[in-house]
Amino acid sequence: MAQVTEKETIGSLIKKGNKSSAIAMIGNAIIALFKGGAFLFSGSGAMFASAMHSLADAVNQGFVFVGSILSEKKPTPRFPTGFGRVINIFCMIAVIVVTIMAYETIHEGIHLLQHPATSSGGAWLNIVVLIINILVDGMILIKAMKEIIHESRAPEAHGFGIVSSAFRNVGRAAPPTRLVFYEDIVAVLGALLALISVVVISLTNFALLDGVVTLLIGCLMIAVAFRVGYDNMIGLIGVAAPQDVADKVTATIFADSHVADIQSLRIIQEGRYYHVDGVIELIKGLTLADADDIKLRVQQSLLVNPDIADAALSIIEDDSIQSWKAGKTETET
Repeated sequence: MAQVTEKETIGSLIKKGNKSSAIAMIGNAIIALFKGGAFLFSGSGAMFASAMHSLADAVNQGFVFVGSILSEKKPTPRFPTGFGRVINIFCMIAVIVVTIMAYETIHEGIHLLQHPATSSGGAWLNIVVLIINILVDGMILIKAMKEIIHESRAPEAHGFGIVSSAFRNVGRAAPPTRLVFYEDIVAVLGALLALISVVVISLTNFALLDGVVTLLIGCLMIAVAFRVGYDNMIGLIGVAAPQDVADKVTATIFADSHVADIQSLRIIQEGRYYHVDGVIELIKGLTLADADDIKLRVQQSLLVNPDIADAALSIIEDDSIQSWKAGKTETET
């Protein structure tokens, strides 16, 4: 029995790992190598900043991919609530990496403003590498947007509708997907800024622009660190599910004709899953056996939703006082 569990754990968990972070890790590692070579050849500060950003992204997304695998582990007797918040810890490690890389980038930008680097050639090499960077990161970003739509169970979108739908639903996506989304937005913007810098300097010799762009990329990295850090901090504390998720849960509970009221309900988001804990009131006159069957039936109807990890419901007899109001927040239950 132990061997079967081990095989299931190793095999199934890797398959459940966040695909966006795995693809982004590989793509950014390759891009970082190309950018590093271009920086060594040309001495471009903007290329250095962009290479640092890609390296930070690759390291982060590697951490996050491992975290997404571990977070899929089933509950154990020692950890009965599961490992969903492990991914938040790994994302916080990623925030530290981004912050360090951002510091190095900003430091290099200040140095370039004080001591502008003279061009050593290689402008065309930088331009080619940055164009490849924009294309690769752009594809990773589109992939992350599609993952956001899939994970949030949002309606299917096409064309530019994917962009607007991703921004609307990013808060409901898994932490690894949100990290890839935010980092690749900055990656694409950073590559565009670096491309503008390389082209302008090669045509005008306005060397100060190199330092300015390097500083801007560093500041964008800081912005990502703060955003991802905030999201995962509240994830570690435990955050209430979005209102539309709460509405679906209450609708499922009230769909059973034997449910008279909801006395209390708490829905906590952990990673990309939700935990439901509540007290429901059943109509009067039921036997204990019937009431227990109804409770199990309601729990099973909730667990049909693949985003709900568990549902713990208690039952009491209807007290004839309407406790539940539509649109209640978790703190008002």
